[in-house]
Amino acid sequence: MERRRPEADHAVHTDSSVLRRTVRFATGRTGSLSRSRVLGAVALVVVVGPSLTALLVAIGARGDITVEALAYQLLVLVAALVGGAWPAVLAAMLSGLSLDYFFVAPVHRITVQQPSHLVALVLYVVSAVLVSVVVDRSARHARAARRAAAESALLTSIAGGVLRGDDALDALVDRTREAFGVASVRVLADGVEAAVSGDVRGDADVTRRLPAGGLLEIRGGTVGPGERRLLAVVEQQIDAALEHRVLARAAVDAERIAATDRVRSALLAAVGHDVRRPVAAATAAIGGLRAADVTLTESDREELLATADESLRSLAALLADLLDVSRVQAGVLAVTPQTIALEDVVAPALDELALGPTDVDLDLPADLLPVRADPVLLQRVVVNLLANAQRYSPEGARIRVAASAFGPAVELRVADTGPGIPPERREDVFLPFQRLGDTDNESGLGLGLALARGFTEGMGGTIRVDDTPGGGLTVVVRLPVAGAGQEGQQ
Repeated sequence: MERRRPEADHAVHTDSSVLRRTVRFATGRTGSLSRSRVLGAVALVVVVGPSLTALLVAIGARGDITVEALAYQLLVLVAALVGGAWPAVLAAMLSGLSLDYFFVAPVHRITVQQPSHLVALVLYVVSAVLVSVVVDRSARHARAARRAAAESALLTSIAGGVLRGDDALDALVDRTREAFGVASVRVLADGVEAAVSGDVRGDADVTRRLPAGGLLEIRGGTVGPGERRLLAVVEQQIDAALEHRVLARAAVDAERIAATDRVRSALLAAVGHDVRRPVAAATAAIGGLRAADVTLTESDREELLATADESLRSLAALLADLLDVSRVQAGVLAVTPQTIALEDVVAPALDELALGPTDVDLDLPADLLPVRADPVLLQRVVVNLLANAQRYSPEGARIRVAASAFGPAVELRVADTGPGIPPERREDVFLPFQRLGDTDNESGLGLGLALARGFTEGMGGTIRVDDTPGGGLTVVVRLPVAGAGQEGQQ
């Protein structure tokens, strides 16, 4: 499992906390202003209004209502700024009645004798309402801006998760759970879990049907009215990510099918050429031995027997390689790791190919640590690498076999001075039935390096190809040192 750095974890948790606060601040209210602001403004009108009236009455009237109207107008403006339209209208109505009752003659009666006073009261109430409408609209715009900021913050967080290497759908699910502060978020596609974040035990508190037919489940929290618009944006993104994952998997499946078809075609071509050749040679040799109308000398008979034996051995080797490739691809390769020294494997491999000091430069340090590998499979790897190097080396050129320790591993290098392989085609040499540049009939099925990779990886090692200094190809097999890093391989 990949471990994130502590500073990366801190950044992720910090982003999640900021995002959660942003979303709740932007979506936690159903109106343009919070309920607490509206109630606070009403309380302000109810408490300050009578106090202001008592103060103005104590000061005493001066024949007009200019000071009183401006004082009450200030109260209406403050109520509008704090609580919006409804507290401002309430303040305007109450202050209008107070002006008429306490300061417009005849006092202590709800009557208006002078038309100018009536016009002043009406204009006063209208101006108060207009101010409150402006404040309310400003609050609504600010609310929309905060909601847009919350959506942007959520989508930016998701994009950041994708850039850090997360799967798009997984990043969406994780950030949604963090943004809404719920216990878990799960996405189902065709009844199968596609992505999950958090603990999914228990029934879902919120279930949403996605546009493309998937299902979004939220546990450990509810979605308020103000959060539904943001949740709708998240649903669209999750739906798009789910569709992208389906298309990506379909593309991978199509590529896998195409690769299987290519392997099948290559196998048929190889069988039609390489397998048929030794069968035809063995059949011809045996037919010659059985011919009654032909008199064979002892040397002819020995030559035919040798041809038949060589052809059948070649056929058996080809069939064994095919069987090994099928086991590697099926993941049923039997591996028996042991502690072995590399010289105990390299020497038998050289003997098997009849390679001597004139053919190979050998550099195996005497103090080289033993490795953990299957001796039979490792010998097959070395034989295949030596055979491949011998096939592509120029006439009279020597193959170099060297080994050295690198920390908890040992690298075995088999280098030739042949034509080499272009960098863009290096991975192709490890595919079955690949014989890059071969034109002869002695190259086999092109399974040598494919088997070498399958055997090496089955033993917990790695294999790669590099350039040989001065030209050629070097195949590097990396195996774990015996007793080092065994826990990490399990």
